[in-house]
Amino acid sequence: MVAASEFESPLYRTALAQLDTIAERLKLESSIHARLRYPRRALIVSVPVRMDDGRTEVFIGYRVHHDTALGPSKGGLRYDPSVDLGEVTALAMLMTWKCALVGLPYGGAKGGVRCTPHHLSLREREGMTRRYTAEIMPLVGPDLDILAPDLGTDEQTMAWVMDTYSMTQGRSVPGVVTGKPLIIGGSHGRREATGRGIVYVLHQAAHRLGHELRGKRVVVQGFGNVGSVVARLLWNDGCTIVGIGDVNGGIWTEEGLDVLKLQAHVKESGSVVGFPGAESISSTELLEQACDVLVPAAVESQLHAGNADRVKASLIVEGANGPTTSEADVILYERGVQVVPDILANAGGVVVSYFEWVQDLQYHFWRETEVISRLQEIMTRSFDRIWEVAKREGISLRAAALMEGIGRVAEAHRIRGLYP
Repeated sequence: MVAASEFESPLYRTALAQLDTIAERLKLESSIHARLRYPRRALIVSVPVRMDDGRTEVFIGYRVHHDTALGPSKGGLRYDPSVDLGEVTALAMLMTWKCALVGLPYGGAKGGVRCTPHHLSLREREGMTRRYTAEIMPLVGPDLDILAPDLGTDEQTMAWVMDTYSMTQGRSVPGVVTGKPLIIGGSHGRREATGRGIVYVLHQAAHRLGHELRGKRVVVQGFGNVGSVVARLLWNDGCTIVGIGDVNGGIWTEEGLDVLKLQAHVKESGSVVGFPGAESISSTELLEQACDVLVPAAVESQLHAGNADRVKASLIVEGANGPTTSEADVILYERGVQVVPDILANAGGVVVSYFEWVQDLQYHFWRETEVISRLQEIMTRSFDRIWEVAKREGISLRAAALMEGIGRVAEAHRIRGLYP
């Protein structure tokens, strides 16, 4: 029996609050609303791993399918100490809305293992990944549930998942995961897809607001696979990157950071902290610095009731999943701060994951220019549609995006009906 406390995560409460608000606005049937509040299925597994010192340690893993009305489920696999059933369920729910919003034939899923990945050796991480894959085997497959990298996982993790699954099938099955290395069926453009998609919608938002993005002062929280790409691309576009943070803290300089030099510093030291010529500040202070654009691209619940009234950016583009709580959302909207929500802003990753999956199923691979062009088309079209809905209804971009995503999933349920 799962304890009720397993679901008591801030992100899950935020996701439910968003769904309930939009369900009321859409006048959603109570039967469909009730179905969307809960995952279709959830699996909790124990993951025993033989450690390098010879002892066996047991980790707890999860895989949740939120909804499959539109197609097989799709979602990331994260390794983090904060992973629990509530967090994974909330992220699966957000993935459902995200896929529907940008028109992908997927439902939402999420998985994770509660661990501290940087405390594990390479061999221990491989052992944990392979055992986790074996434990969730009944739920995954190229036409059931497709995994992708997330917090604490990467291309190598996906290669281990694919190999483990393939060994049980007696053949190579590249379509069981996305975000894997090119040599085994990965896609050009996947690694930068989330960051690139954020930049595309940021350009569209600036255009709609009547601004020129060049010269704008930008703060990016997070300098991993997403934040580093956003910072580099915006820096190349002429923005002034005044602040960047990571798990160890933040850095700030009025003159702007040289992102290429910062990347070299991070590669050598492992953190943005200590970058020559920049002032060290806390991650909390970073979010409250004077800037035009704020990109929270780290973890969830970073903008909340305690700091939303001190945020000075006029435009926020959510790179992370769930970085803004529902309470903060209200405060920011009332202050006139434009927020491009996560289910739209960071959808570039799942869009190119879809491209990779299609290529794997067809065994026909695209050029990088083709991937980038199709990504830009989908992100631009999705943003423009949501902007028009928000303008017509007099609501926030988040509410408009959720209306589109939830509305499409609800329509699929109406058409398919209820079995039996």
